[in-house]
Amino acid sequence: MRKGRSVAIWTTAKWRGDRSGGSGAPARLRSVSGLLWAAVVVVLCVAAAKAIGAARPQYGGVLRVELRATSATLQPAKWKSGSAEFASNQRLAELVFDRLVTLDNYGRFQPGLATEWSHDGATKKWQFALRQGVKFSDGAVLTPGDVVTALQPLLPRGMQITATTGGVSVQCPGATNDLLELLASGPYFVYKDNGNGLLRGTGPFVLDSVSASARDADKVNGDAGPAPAQKLRFRVNELCWSGRPYLNGVEVTLGVAPARALLDLQLGKTDLGELSVDTIRRAEQSNVKCWASAPLTLYALKFPGEAKTANEQVLREAINLAVDRGAMARVLLQKQAEPSGAFLPQWLSGYAFLFDAESHVERAKELRAKLPGNAMGVATVMRISVDANNELSRLVAERIAVNARAAGLTLQTVKASGAKNDGDAQLMAWRCTTLSPRASLENLAATLKWQIPEGGVPEEPDARYAWEKRMMDEKNLLPIVAVPDFAALAGQVRNWAPSPWGEWRLADVWLEQSEAGTKTPAGAKP
Repeated sequence: MRKGRSVAIWTTAKWRGDRSGGSGAPARLRSVSGLLWAAVVVVLCVAAAKAIGAARPQYGGVLRVELRATSATLQPAKWKSGSAEFASNQRLAELVFDRLVTLDNYGRFQPGLATEWSHDGATKKWQFALRQGVKFSDGAVLTPGDVVTALQPLLPRGMQITATTGGVSVQCPGATNDLLELLASGPYFVYKDNGNGLLRGTGPFVLDSVSASARDADKVNGDAGPAPAQKLRFRVNELCWSGRPYLNGVEVTLGVAPARALLDLQLGKTDLGELSVDTIRRAEQSNVKCWASAPLTLYALKFPGEAKTANEQVLREAINLAVDRGAMARVLLQKQAEPSGAFLPQWLSGYAFLFDAESHVERAKELRAKLPGNAMGVATVMRISVDANNELSRLVAERIAVNARAAGLTLQTVKASGAKNDGDAQLMAWRCTTLSPRASLENLAATLKWQIPEGGVPEEPDARYAWEKRMMDEKNLLPIVAVPDFAALAGQVRNWAPSPWGEWRLADVWLEQSEAGTKTPAGAKP
């Protein structure tokens, strides 16, 4: 903005130097020219002023958000690790609660409710100093005891958190260099339960109401667990220690399909919508402002257990070699995903590139030739169960069947009936929910009921890679592709700065109002 204003001043000075005095032009002409230049200067100054005003953050307005999840709960202990609902719950919790520490997009840890932290030489004991004067939304002062009560049920087994003078101490069973990554992500929010099921936080907003489709706010707030809800309304927390957010509130509508969310954006009915692989491409073609996170959700082929025979092991290896992950990511998923040969994405583990994600059809054919004529996938169809509510799972499973057919194997997709798995294998989706790669692998192992080694998954990268490779070689889970989270937002949404790992940070957003006080639909020209 300053640049625009300086250009106007420079133009005026240049005109005065070149045009005033000593020119042989008639006085009337010089007078008309002066009026024209004065008008130009006025227009430029007005335009610069408008530009400065448009860039200045504005207070007020309610941000309208649409999410795919059909239910939500703010109770972190109720969140299911690895699920898509975990991400929705976490984004809602970010509005109400705070963490001890946060992480910026440059990978630097920042103070949250804790202003300082330290650890001993063995990184077994950590000390956190709490921020003074912080209050919950009901006016109660945050105490070390509140932090202990909130975090102890969430911490991994073996970790103990205790109150100290002015802070808390965390005792770990072994060296824990990734404790900050753990506390800066996932469910590790600090909150207070007043005993009536309503959870209070220190964050920028307060849950104000839940739509009539949910029986009461407890179903979202507390121990009663998740319940269907259409709309959640959040208002400003006037006692927030980090200051008042720009928005007056946030209104969240649940259970909105991505196609409908995109349409609502284009019609100006919402400001921020959660999209999918197929709708994000349409949004980009419509000039809607879009966002994609780093790859977070792993789609993988899961077998019910360890291979009981040598033939089962050969079959799994043949399928693994036949799958063309690269083509699946490029063509089927329209370059909106990454091929994956590892359990964790490269950005999180640092070594995913060491796992082979290439297709080797000829080698798969050789393994197929070793199978007897009565083997599954040869004489009988191998069934892949897919979630009936996840269209992407169906598409990926069908592509796996097509690739397997090229190697001489017969696979077929079937829809799962409820929680029952009707197939010989299952196409599962599992989302990273923590910034600690060690904790991510432990969450995955717990979800799949794998045996976790005594002392947990190794934290040191080389040892962790060795453990992951050992589990990969068992072929109980075949990684296929990793898919980001997607969202689109309206043109009036400003200061949208989500993290690559999926945090939306809506407390920093502000809404730009047009001169008429109306909002501009996404993709429309202002």
